[in-house]
Amino acid sequence: MYQPYPTGAELPEIERRPVPSEVRNAVKVMYAGAAASLLGIVVNIVTVNSTKSAIDKHSHLTASQLNATQHTLIAGSAISGVITAALWIFLARNCLGGRNWARVVGTVLFAIATIDTIGAAIAPLAAAVKIWEAVIWLVGLTAVLLLWRRRSTEFFTGG
Repeated sequence: MYQPYPTGAELPEIERRPVPSEVRNAVKVMYAGAAASLLGIVVNIVTVNSTKSAIDKHSHLTASQLNATQHTLIAGSAISGVITAALWIFLARNCLGGRNWARVVGTVLFAIATIDTIGAAIAPLAAAVKIWEAVIWLVGLTAVLLLWRRRSTEFFTGG
Protein backbone atom coordinates (compact mmCIF):
# COMPACT_ATOMS: atom_id res chain seq x y z
CA MET A 1 0.00 0.00 0.00
CA TYR A 2 1.27 3.48 -0.89
CA GLN A 3 1.74 6.04 1.86
CA PRO A 4 2.57 9.52 0.57
CA TYR A 5 3.94 10.68 3.94
CA PRO A 6 5.79 8.57 6.48
CA THR A 7 3.84 8.26 9.70
CA GLY A 8 6.39 6.75 12.04
CA ALA A 9 9.09 9.39 11.95
CA GLU A 10 8.80 12.37 14.24
CA LEU A 11 9.68 15.78 12.95
CA PRO A 12 12.62 17.44 14.63
CA GLU A 13 11.65 20.21 17.02
CA ILE A 14 12.54 23.69 15.98
CA GLU A 15 14.75 25.26 18.58
CA ARG A 16 13.25 28.53 19.76
CA ARG A 17 15.53 31.24 20.97
CA PRO A 18 14.72 32.59 24.41
CA VAL A 19 12.83 35.87 24.25
CA PRO A 20 14.87 38.64 25.87
CA SER A 21 13.28 40.77 28.57
CA GLU A 22 13.40 43.83 26.29
CA VAL A 23 11.14 42.12 23.76
CA ARG A 24 8.81 40.76 26.45
CA ASN A 25 8.54 44.26 27.91
CA ALA A 26 7.93 45.76 24.46
CA VAL A 27 5.11 43.27 23.92
CA LYS A 28 3.55 44.26 27.26
CA VAL A 29 3.82 47.90 26.26
CA MET A 30 2.20 47.09 22.91
CA TYR A 31 -0.71 45.39 24.68
CA ALA A 32 -1.03 48.53 26.79
CA GLY A 33 -1.08 50.51 23.53
CA ALA A 34 -3.97 48.38 22.31
CA ALA A 35 -5.89 49.06 25.51
CA ALA A 36 -5.05 52.78 25.28
CA SER A 37 -6.32 52.85 21.68
CA LEU A 38 -9.63 51.35 22.76
CA LEU A 39 -9.87 53.78 25.66
CA GLY A 40 -9.12 56.55 23.17
CA ILE A 41 -12.44 55.77 21.49
CA VAL A 42 -14.17 56.64 24.75
CA VAL A 43 -12.10 59.82 25.14
CA ASN A 44 -13.01 60.92 21.62
CA ILE A 45 -16.71 60.21 22.08
CA VAL A 46 -16.93 61.86 25.51
CA THR A 47 -15.19 65.01 24.24
CA VAL A 48 -16.85 65.18 20.83
CA ASN A 49 -18.87 68.28 21.80
CA SER A 50 -15.69 70.10 22.87
CA THR A 51 -14.06 69.11 19.60
CA LYS A 52 -17.15 70.27 17.72
CA SER A 53 -16.93 73.64 19.49
CA ALA A 54 -13.23 73.94 18.67
CA ILE A 55 -13.94 73.20 15.01
CA ASP A 56 -16.78 75.74 15.02
CA LYS A 57 -14.41 78.48 16.28
CA HIS A 58 -11.89 77.80 13.49
CA SER A 59 -14.18 77.23 10.52
CA HIS A 60 -17.14 78.65 8.68
CA LEU A 61 -19.26 75.51 8.65
CA THR A 62 -23.03 75.55 8.79
CA ALA A 63 -24.87 73.85 11.65
CA SER A 64 -25.67 70.93 9.37
CA GLN A 65 -22.03 70.57 8.35
CA LEU A 66 -20.94 70.72 12.00
CA ASN A 67 -23.39 67.96 12.92
CA ALA A 68 -22.17 65.83 10.01
CA THR A 69 -18.60 66.46 11.18
CA GLN A 70 -19.55 65.36 14.68
CA HIS A 71 -21.02 62.07 13.39
CA THR A 72 -17.97 61.52 11.21
CA LEU A 73 -15.66 62.10 14.19
CA ILE A 74 -17.52 59.54 16.29
CA ALA A 75 -17.53 56.89 13.57
CA GLY A 76 -13.95 57.63 12.56
CA SER A 77 -12.63 57.42 16.11
CA ALA A 78 -14.42 54.11 16.71
CA ILE A 79 -13.18 52.53 13.49
CA SER A 80 -9.62 53.82 13.78
CA GLY A 81 -9.44 52.87 17.47
CA VAL A 82 -10.44 49.27 16.79
CA ILE A 83 -8.08 48.96 13.81
CA THR A 84 -5.24 50.48 15.80
CA ALA A 85 -5.81 48.13 18.74
CA ALA A 86 -5.86 45.14 16.38
CA LEU A 87 -2.57 46.30 14.81
CA TRP A 88 -0.95 46.67 18.23
CA ILE A 89 -1.94 43.10 19.14
CA PHE A 90 -0.97 41.66 15.75
CA LEU A 91 2.47 43.28 15.85
CA ALA A 92 3.02 42.35 19.51
CA ARG A 93 2.36 38.67 18.83
CA ASN A 94 4.62 38.64 15.80
CA CYS A 95 7.41 40.45 17.64
CA LEU A 96 7.14 37.88 20.43
CA GLY A 97 7.52 35.23 17.73
CA GLY A 98 10.81 36.81 16.62
CA ARG A 99 9.61 38.14 13.28
CA ASN A 100 11.83 41.05 12.34
CA TRP A 101 9.37 42.37 9.77
CA ALA A 102 6.90 43.07 12.62
CA ARG A 103 9.50 45.21 14.37
CA VAL A 104 10.14 47.14 11.15
CA VAL A 105 6.43 47.59 10.38
CA GLY A 106 5.82 48.74 13.95
CA THR A 107 8.58 51.32 13.60
CA VAL A 108 7.16 52.60 10.31
CA LEU A 109 3.69 52.84 11.86
CA PHE A 110 5.23 54.74 14.78
CA ALA A 111 6.73 57.24 12.32
CA ILE A 112 3.30 57.72 10.76
CA ALA A 113 1.78 58.07 14.24
CA THR A 114 4.35 60.78 14.99
CA ILE A 115 3.10 62.82 12.06
CA ASP A 116 -0.51 62.14 13.12
CA THR A 117 0.24 63.25 16.69
CA ILE A 118 1.82 66.49 15.47
CA GLY A 119 -1.25 67.06 13.31
CA ALA A 120 -3.54 66.41 16.27
CA ALA A 121 -1.57 68.89 18.37
CA ILE A 122 -2.27 71.72 15.93
CA ALA A 123 -5.79 70.63 14.92
CA PRO A 124 -8.90 72.10 16.51
CA LEU A 125 -9.56 69.22 18.91
CA ALA A 126 -10.54 68.93 22.55
CA ALA A 127 -7.58 69.19 24.93
CA ALA A 128 -8.28 65.70 26.30
CA VAL A 129 -8.00 64.24 22.80
CA LYS A 130 -4.66 65.96 22.25
CA ILE A 131 -3.35 64.72 25.58
CA TRP A 132 -4.52 61.17 24.90
CA GLU A 133 -2.86 61.24 21.47
CA ALA A 134 0.40 62.21 23.20
CA VAL A 135 0.00 59.38 25.74
CA ILE A 136 -0.48 56.80 23.00
CA TRP A 137 2.51 58.26 21.12
CA LEU A 138 4.67 57.85 24.25
CA VAL A 139 3.55 54.22 24.52
CA GLY A 140 4.62 53.70 20.91
CA LEU A 141 7.96 55.41 21.53
CA THR A 142 8.61 53.11 24.49
CA ALA A 143 7.81 50.00 22.45
CA VAL A 144 10.03 51.08 19.55
CA LEU A 145 12.94 51.89 21.84
CA LEU A 146 12.66 48.48 23.50
CA LEU A 147 12.41 46.68 20.16
CA TRP A 148 15.63 48.25 18.87
CA ARG A 149 17.81 47.55 21.90
CA ARG A 150 20.90 45.41 21.26
CA ARG A 151 19.48 42.24 22.84
CA SER A 152 16.24 42.71 20.91
CA THR A 153 18.14 43.08 17.65
CA GLU A 154 20.12 39.91 18.38
CA PHE A 155 16.83 38.09 19.03
CA PHE A 156 15.25 39.29 15.77
CA THR A 157 18.30 38.77 13.59
CA GLY A 158 19.42 35.50 15.16
CA GLY A 159 22.75 36.99 16.11
